[in-house]
Amino acid sequence: MERKIALLMDQENLDSLFDAAHRKRLTRLGNVVTVTKPGALTPERSAALIEGADIAVTSWGCPPLDQAILEQAPGLRLIMHAAGTVKRIVTPEVVNRGIRVSSANTALGQRVAETALGLTIVSLKNIWQLARDTREGEWGRNRPKVKELYGITVGVIGAGQSGGYYIELMRRFQVRLLVCDPALTEEQIREMGAVKTDLEQLMRESDVVSVHAPAIPATDKMINGPLLQQMKDDAILINTARGSLIDEEALVAELGKGRLWACLDVTNPEPPAPDHPFRTLPNVTLIPHIAGVVTNGLRSLGEFTVTELEAFSEGRPLNGTVQLARLDTLA
Repeated sequence: MERKIALLMDQENLDSLFDAAHRKRLTRLGNVVTVTKPGALTPERSAALIEGADIAVTSWGCPPLDQAILEQAPGLRLIMHAAGTVKRIVTPEVVNRGIRVSSANTALGQRVAETALGLTIVSLKNIWQLARDTREGEWGRNRPKVKELYGITVGVIGAGQSGGYYIELMRRFQVRLLVCDPALTEEQIREMGAVKTDLEQLMRESDVVSVHAPAIPATDKMINGPLLQQMKDDAILINTARGSLIDEEALVAELGKGRLWACLDVTNPEPPAPDHPFRTLPNVTLIPHIAGVVTNGLRSLGEFTVTELEAFSEGRPLNGTVQLARLDTLA
């Protein structure tokens, strides 16, 4: 009997994630069913699509896979999430049924890390200030503030998918790497080419701090006023994780002193209020949550998804397997 693959996503996500080549590869793996009408993917539409499926491919906008949906596919063996976190779709029923879950968070994390690297370089080079000076008729006034990605200390908070790849990218430069991640041992971090440290030391000694930790209750406002006050003068704080990880009121107070530079891809809430200081402080680079995947980058998630399904079909290990027992601590 031919394997059934249900793509549980609306037409917009379907078109954004999978190009013609991806879809051709999918059809070689089984009978692929997709939405045929525009509109949001409701639980009812999901239940109809998943009926009798062996594999479900989910993405943004997919409702939680609860009992009412899953009972339509008693033979479901794999949920492949063509997006990042699976927390919005995985229910206790998924765990109880022993369904394997994989996620394209690996590919998404790489895009986040690449953005963090770009922000690291242009911030150290003081590109933001120099570009503003040049537009205003100055030439090189702040050139002495330029730094290279060499001989400095870079602190990484969270060494999961995006943080781990950021560390890998940083190893191409001659820098000292500090990592704070309670889920990893000293030996594991040493093997990554970095030094395990606590948050206080990392904040105190780093020239650049890049935040990659998950948004869970334990990390809410973990970067608080006292820690921000310990940062070096002219240090750079980059947040491509979640806005909730930083005490934003404390950050505004510290930025108001002119000591630090912040690159914020995420805030809490998003977007910040029109009159929020992040929009006007001269030492803030504020961008609209684009560190992950947008436009053509979405195809990388489609590529990862299809490759993962091919591996599953051939009995090979999956690269995006989600450890459901650790779901509460994952991003």
